[in-house]
Amino acid sequence: MASQDWFDKDFYKILGVSKDVTDADLKKTYRKLARKYHPDSNAGDTAAEAKFKEVSEAYSVLSDAEQRQEYDQIRAMGSGARFTAGGQSAGGFEDVFSAFQQGRGGRYQAQDFEDIFSMFNQQPGGGFGSGRFGQPTGGFRGYGGPSRGADVTARTTLDFTTAAKGETITLQGEEGKPFKVKIPAGVADGQKIRLRGRGRPSPDGGEAGDIVVQVAVRPHPVFTRDGVNLRVAVPVTFTEAALGATIEVPTLGGDPVKLRVAPGTPSGRVLRVKGRGIQTSKATGDLLAEVQVAVPAHLDDAAREALERYHELEPKENPRADLMAKARG
Repeated sequence: MASQDWFDKDFYKILGVSKDVTDADLKKTYRKLARKYHPDSNAGDTAAEAKFKEVSEAYSVLSDAEQRQEYDQIRAMGSGARFTAGGQSAGGFEDVFSAFQQGRGGRYQAQDFEDIFSMFNQQPGGGFGSGRFGQPTGGFRGYGGPSRGADVTARTTLDFTTAAKGETITLQGEEGKPFKVKIPAGVADGQKIRLRGRGRPSPDGGEAGDIVVQVAVRPHPVFTRDGVNLRVAVPVTFTEAALGATIEVPTLGGDPVKLRVAPGTPSGRVLRVKGRGIQTSKATGDLLAEVQVAVPAHLDDAAREALERYHELEPKENPRADLMAKARG
């Protein structure tokens, strides 16, 4: 069908889809429109019948990978084929296609682009994308506009504090040339930092690609991330937890803070310190201190005797009674 028809009809617009529509979305859209305009659902409606034919024609071309590629190539050169060069008209679209319609049911073949260029004394590298010859562009043999340069991937491993606080670091490029990367405060393990326009240049004058830096963060011996919050496990003695105490808790890269442990605090309770977590440009987290009651591994005779006396005096409650009841259902 490579003819004036393909230049004049925007099949993507007819179906109401973008040029990068997937096959699945294309089929879904077509089925919806076909149901809407099908003659069986619109008896006597000539407008609906015409629309149904138009939609069906568009889908028949775009759903065929080979025809869709040819259609895109033809539409891409549409604006450039209506010019005059050296005072002579380049001829109508039908003249262009009649010069090389052959094989595959009359559709042109890829090598026949050579005939188009020879008609205008141009090399295959010349482009139509700007509306004039001689300007290199991307796409199939110069069609479709300048192509974007390739992205470059770089990797770096940061210590926990650097990732939390942020820093400007230097990495080695592909050819050994160093480049600087600003690490934003609060960058997380596995996060990617994109440096726009710092990748490989375009082969035909388009925009350069990006450098994509993949960040790995080493674990901290004390702190862990919980979103923008920091978590730390804080051991306390049995007497501190039972009687209450004021304890010191470390902070990341700062002075310790004091926290009050209330009498009867159980192991696992979380105490919150506002504003001492991860600080980013958008949020500031908290420090979450989880109390863990430490059991002494060794007791001298005096301590053992004191605990035995306490055992005689402590409430005779079974701390596992509720657990057993729930387990039995």
